Amino acid sequence: MQLNSLTKNNKKKIRVGRGIGSGKGKTSARGHKGQKSRSGVSIKSFEGGQMPLYRRLPKRGFKSMREDMVAILNLSKIQNIIDKKKNDIKDNLNLKTLKEKKLINKKFKKLKILGTGEIKKNIEISAHFVSKQALVKIEKAGGKINILKK
Repeated sequence: MQLNSLTKNNKKKIRVGRGIGSGKGKTSARGHKGQKSRSGVSIKSFEGGQMPLYRRLPKRGFKSMREDMVAILNLSKIQNIIDKKKNDIKDNLNLKTLKEKKLINKKFKKLKILGTGEIKKNIEISAHFVSKQALVKIEKAGGKINILKK
């Protein structure tokens, strides 16, 4: 039994439009005339005059523009900031100092502290929002948190 050299993986590509002898010449298996016979035509969502699916379905939800105004910091990130000598943050951490040290983008208007990770140093943090888990961990490390109202 001899295996055919043209297996599933290495079949020859059919070259269309290469003369009548190839069996795929002249119209290159596209039929005659019409939009689909031309090159560079895509009618993906066209449904023959029927209202397309993307127009039949209702629009849902919206993207809040205020969402991007809150900087989110985890305790692990705060610990990394404290550990780095060049940041030189001694005892007070707030939005203003983070912006001055270029640790967060200047577009942020509020600061939120989340509880992922651990914090070792006792530090005073001023933030607009704090998760319960973060509050417990900061106080356990001997730190203090000021919640700003705006």
